[in-house]
Amino acid sequence: MAKIVNLQTYRDKALEQRSFGAWQKRFGEIYSTLTRLTDLSDKTLYYIALPGDNSSNAFYEFIMGALELGLGPKFRYLENEDQLRVVDIHLFLSDQVRFELMHRLGWLQTFPAQDSTLLDMVQKCDALKAVSKETPPVLAESHSEYNDYQNLTRGDQEVLIRRLLQEALDVFKKRLDE
Repeated sequence: MAKIVNLQTYRDKALEQRSFGAWQKRFGEIYSTLTRLTDLSDKTLYYIALPGDNSSNAFYEFIMGALELGLGPKFRYLENEDQLRVVDIHLFLSDQVRFELMHRLGWLQTFPAQDSTLLDMVQKCDALKAVSKETPPVLAESHSEYNDYQNLTRGDQEVLIRRLLQEALDVFKKRLDE
C-alpha cells in the first residue's frame, strides 16, 4: 500500500531543516516553522544578541537556509545582491533579538515584530521593517529612564532604547550566570 504524504507537512519539514538545522546542532534546541523569539532559550537569545562574528555566522546560517541560498559558510561566495539581502535581514533580526532581550528584562513594553515567527522575519522582512519603522519599540514605564523617554521625539526615543543595549547585554549576562 502506498504511503500518502502531506505535501505541506513535507515542505514545512524541509524548510525547518534548511533554516534551523545548523541552529539545532549549534544550540541543541528544537525549532519549527512556528518558532518565535519568545521560544528561544535565554542562552541562545544572548548568544545571537551579542555583536560579532559568532552571532553573525549563526544568523547567516539561518537566513541563507530560509531563503534557500545554501549553507552559512558559503556567504562570501554569494552574489553581491544576495549578500546585501542577507546582511539587511541580519541587521533587522539582530534588532529584534536585542529588543526581545530587553523585553525579557522588563525594559521594553512592546516591539513591533515580537509576535512574528523567525521565518516570517526573514521571508516578510521588508513588510515587517516598514511596520517597525512606523511603530518603534516602547520603553516600559517601570524603566528608570521612562520619564526622559516620554519627553523625546519618536526618533530620539528609539535612539535612547538603542543606547541601552550594552547595559541590557551586561544585565542579561549576569542573569544567565546566576
